[in-house]
Amino acid sequence: MSWTDKISETRNQLRGLNKAIPDTARAFGGLSKSVKEGGVLDVKTKEFVALGMAVVSRCEPCISLHCDALVRAGATKEEIADVLAMAIQMGGGPAMMYAAKAQECFEELSAG
Repeated sequence: MSWTDKISETRNQLRGLNKAIPDTARAFGGLSKSVKEGGVLDVKTKEFVALGMAVVSRCEPCISLHCDALVRAGATKEEIADVLAMAIQMGGGPAMMYAAKAQECFEELSAG
């Protein structure tokens, strides 16, 4: 399955969950909007942090969504590599395995 397909599947799953728990979904959406729009860091920097956390947390759906956001934010392959290196340093061997997934995802999504 391609990363684009995985993102579509994740978004479909989230739509179903949002229908099942609309109050929670709205609250989480509000939190996400507040975090992304507020503060001193730009959105791309915040997405770098989120990608590093997704790798260390071993959350493949999170990796795909944050790689997608980073492609849209104009991240470069070199910036992604720096983020993944830091995630590996913090998360050890398991993070290295998910960093490889994140790199593959970013490269596929940025290729169009």
